[in-house]
Amino acid sequence: MSAAVQPAAAADTLLAVRDLDVYIGESHILQGVSFGVRRGGITGLLGRNGVGKTTTLRGVLGLIARTGSVLLAGEETTRLATHEIVRRGVAYVPEDRDVFAGLTVEENLRLAERAGAPLRYDLVYELFPELKQRAAQKAGTLSGGQQQMVALARALLNGDNTILLVDEPTKGLAPLVVRHVVDALRRAAEIATILLVEQNLSVAHSLVKDVVVLDQGRVSFTGDVEQLMGDPALARRHLGLAAVGGH
Repeated sequence: MSAAVQPAAAADTLLAVRDLDVYIGESHILQGVSFGVRRGGITGLLGRNGVGKTTTLRGVLGLIARTGSVLLAGEETTRLATHEIVRRGVAYVPEDRDVFAGLTVEENLRLAERAGAPLRYDLVYELFPELKQRAAQKAGTLSGGQQQMVALARALLNGDNTILLVDEPTKGLAPLVVRHVVDALRRAAEIATILLVEQNLSVAHSLVKDVVVLDQGRVSFTGDVEQLMGDPALARRHLGLAAVGGH
């Protein structure tokens, strides 16, 4: 691992991934992936296409078979079913958004409610007032940006969600909608920890402090975003030419 920084102290680490391995068929997708996510703020999980970023999120959540260790607030979760991990405060915003197209916006949000969890409808509607206006509209008739708002709102809704796993939230969105999503993520990071997969490096640069870079199923870099983005040669080596540049 090049240019690595010392991991955060255990008390500051909300999520600790150790030696995570995933096979899909005969392909060894993740090969001993290890990193920590500090409490609060946004950690970026970066890398070129196809290096295992989405697989890492799915592995953390137990959506795919994996070996290794995933500690959440010091508790081992790899033997838990996905729904049990979710109940411990892990929310997932998948790359394809996964809204229920035949249900209304309101029904999509109600399905995300978890028994016993405090609900943040005030926050959701403050961040996404359009969702309140479109509460009775079928989610399948929404634009891509509006569907992304629904997906983020579902993750934010339960007040006991402590970490959000957010996969490519700005993919395919118009610049104005991207700015809205970035603002929402920045606000969400004030109340929950976020592990963010983001291909738009300008967006990532503007949001994250800590970064974990994957390359061919392995961690190739961990450190501060400015350490990576501020060194064109380092950024080019780990992320490609598109990484070079400012916010």
